[in-house]
Amino acid sequence: MTIMDMVKKARAAVEEISGYNQEQVDNMLHVVSKIIYDNAEPLAKMAREETRMGRVDHKTGKNIGMAINIYAALKDKKSVGVIREIKEEGLVEVAHPVGVIGSVAPTTNPTITPLGNGLMALKGKNALIVSPHPRAKKTTYETIALMRKALKSVGAPEDLMQCIEEPSVERSQELMSASDLVVATGGPGLVRSAYSSGKPAYGVGPGNVQGILDTDFDVEQAAELTLIGRSFDNGIVCACQQSLIYPNQKEAEVFEALRQKHAAVFSDEESVAKIRQTIFPDGKANPEMIGQDPQVIAEAAGLTISDDAEIIAVKADKAGADELLNKEKLLPVLVMIGYDTFEEAVAIAKANLLLEGAGHSVGLFSNNREHMLYAGETLPVSRLVVNQPTIDAGGAPTNGLNATVSLGCGTWGNNIISENLYYKHLINISRIATPIAPKTQGSPWE
Repeated sequence: MTIMDMVKKARAAVEEISGYNQEQVDNMLHVVSKIIYDNAEPLAKMAREETRMGRVDHKTGKNIGMAINIYAALKDKKSVGVIREIKEEGLVEVAHPVGVIGSVAPTTNPTITPLGNGLMALKGKNALIVSPHPRAKKTTYETIALMRKALKSVGAPEDLMQCIEEPSVERSQELMSASDLVVATGGPGLVRSAYSSGKPAYGVGPGNVQGILDTDFDVEQAAELTLIGRSFDNGIVCACQQSLIYPNQKEAEVFEALRQKHAAVFSDEESVAKIRQTIFPDGKANPEMIGQDPQVIAEAAGLTISDDAEIIAVKADKAGADELLNKEKLLPVLVMIGYDTFEEAVAIAKANLLLEGAGHSVGLFSNNREHMLYAGETLPVSRLVVNQPTIDAGGAPTNGLNATVSLGCGTWGNNIISENLYYKHLINISRIATPIAPKTQGSPWE
């Protein structure tokens, strides 16, 4: 089937649901979310087998979590007809579908990306066509097939959700040019391609999420949260914690706490050099190591770690471009850097972000509000996640961030939004303006 045939079917499906009310729209979201929830583990196993990346247990949890969290974040929100009235301003806001949304899904998230973008598209009565990554095409295709089945079960047109069966760069580009709006989740090249498609596009920036441990925070708790944030799906999620910037005076305590939480800690120069060379041979990221278990990475580096180690933690002495390990690593390796003052810790995080990942997120373990505000005002990031695993930057029941699979990085990351992609980004809004009493009386300069 050609891309234009798919777009034609999508437009017909959008027209078919043009009269749906809010209840019918939310019912589509309910059944689509539930079918992914019910198939979370089979889809996780399929993704691991197809991509050879990540962990089945974490992928299962990711599928379940996103099915629950995104649906919960959308189900009570208005997206049909009049969605808001501001009487004092004389404004009434009316929602309209965008139409056909083209989505490009990455190999790292072949199920939750089409699920998350699909739910937000449906919320606005849009259709979604997904171009999967070639290395994950079977998993993404099966995900969309299940979503189509769910739509059919409530009498909605299946063609609201479609997937390119045999993806290619050329077909992705054709999809982006033929769509009304593009959501591109992937590397910088993909995002640039989306922006040059001639259609409005939402892209995401690279992740290189830094973690800062303040002097007042419990070291054991920070180690536990760091292990969650760094080990999740073997580090292939953009919001995974990449570093732990810790107080020098607590180095021994930090290293021991990490060991107790199942981290293999290396601080000697020889071992760190071996890991660096394995991850970044000739200064470039090693694709063979992406999403692999820490034992596989250690063996490739000629090192031995315990079978229960969930991450490898390595000490670095330099910030920013002076240390390759400060770059984004799509694998379970944590870089550890010591500091003397909190201002220095923030400066280290900023240097690493300016090397790679500006605009994305930073994790902070602190009980000091002044330090939270200082970090928020100083660091070039769209999200500062405090006292949580950094993976919660994608939204969680325990914070107020929109649950999403696409994290905007602002102009720092060459993106148009500096927030989590939400359904309101995928609708058009008409504003009916009626007369109100004048807000000003005469010239303010007289």
